[in-house]
Amino acid sequence: MQFASRLTTPLIVAGALVLTTSTGAHAGAIGSTPVRTFDYSVGGVTMKVPTGCMFTHIIRGSGKKITYQNAGVDCGFVAAVSSGFCNWRIDFIYADTNNRTYRTSRGRTHSECKIDPMRNNSPQRLPRYGKACAHLFVNGVRRVSQCHHITK
Repeated sequence: MQFASRLTTPLIVAGALVLTTSTGAHAGAIGSTPVRTFDYSVGGVTMKVPTGCMFTHIIRGSGKKITYQNAGVDCGFVAAVSSGFCNWRIDFIYADTNNRTYRTSRGRTHSECKIDPMRNNSPQRLPRYGKACAHLFVNGVRRVSQCHHITK
């Protein structure tokens, strides 16, 4: 049942966002990027992240104001029963239209292993247009990124 829930939750959330009506000019974006298979070592033990995981980044707001931001991993199939991601963190990065990073919200490194790491970020008022990205780090190495352009 939990397996089916992990697969259907992103679809339900996306459908709800499409069907939700708003009273003002609001924008939102949802994007997913596959997490490539990789190996890493934790305490001398080799961990393997198999195929079947997606890194999803959700952002809501209006103009340069971000009211909600979330990023996390959902895994299905064989990946859903793996040991997951150990020593992980999720950072949110903001860059201008010239791709110059001007703000980083660094997440806390979590030493526990989780199959579904996730992080919410606080609302943001951006000083300029550009892009907002979420990066997943495992054992200090950036493994996957997902970005959204913030435009007029």
